[in-house]
Amino acid sequence: MFLLNKTHRKFEYILFVLCFALSLGGCGKKETNPIEVTSNNSSTRSNKANVLETIAPGTDTIGNSHVIIDYSMASEGYLTVTYLGESSRSKLQVTGTNGVTYTYDLVINEENVIPLTSDSGNYDMTLYEGVGPSQYSVLFAGNLDVTVDNQYGPYLYPNQYVYFTKDSKAVSLAEQLAQGATCDLEVVYNIYEYVVNNITYDHEEAETVEPGYLPDVDEVLDTKKGICFDYASLMTAMLRSQSIPTKLQIGYAQDAYHAWISVYTVDQGWIDGMIEFNGIQWTLMDPTYASNSQNKKKMKDFIGTGSNYVTKFSY
Repeated sequence: MFLLNKTHRKFEYILFVLCFALSLGGCGKKETNPIEVTSNNSSTRSNKANVLETIAPGTDTIGNSHVIIDYSMASEGYLTVTYLGESSRSKLQVTGTNGVTYTYDLVINEENVIPLTSDSGNYDMTLYEGVGPSQYSVLFAGNLDVTVDNQYGPYLYPNQYVYFTKDSKAVSLAEQLAQGATCDLEVVYNIYEYVVNNITYDHEEAETVEPGYLPDVDEVLDTKKGICFDYASLMTAMLRSQSIPTKLQIGYAQDAYHAWISVYTVDQGWIDGMIEFNGIQWTLMDPTYASNSQNKKKMKDFIGTGSNYVTKFSY
């Protein structure tokens, strides 16, 4: 397995830009001014993998004979949904306090993990089952009023879009890449560098991907290729396993549907999008483009002020 050998850089100040996107067709940013910050340059960071495992205790549930929605762990930022029917085309629609409706394809008789990314409040839920080529019937409709105590929970636990376990290759690799890092930003940098230098864009998959596609992070590592959804999911899984809250975000770059990630560090708070660090400063850079495109100026010109990018979903 290839490991990125990086000489540990002691840096007291980091100049960075709060933007950068890992995208299916591009990348995005929010316009901000660069600021100077002090690195958490200590040697006490634990770089061991820390995979939070989802559970369904069954103490707080709603549903019927078709579905069990277990919200016992809502305080941690997620719930589980178990579809009890037989249709391969069952879907759950979830609308949170922000009014955005998420649609999840459900696996039969499995505890499908749904992140509560709208924070505390009321969530409306509707279960649909396919009954024809393009028809669905409603099997359940209800709502929950939940309190999310762990605001980072939705972005630390695995879910459908970012699935990993303590035995995942991605988790083991992230632990190796984190060795020697003294702060979260160095872990971000190491993982970013690995993805840029080892994963290539799969144009064939991009042309044939079907609706409902879900990334397999270990398969991406095995094949060393994927679409940008795969890039985003892989990096998100690796960072979450290092206790770095990470959002996998999906939206539009003009007319192109794409995905990118944002991370949270103690030093910085939420860094909207990702970044490239060259040892001196952070610059706008999309890992997908960085690993495939030679025309970085054209890409940065497209990023512009971030007005080309619209976030639709966070997972």
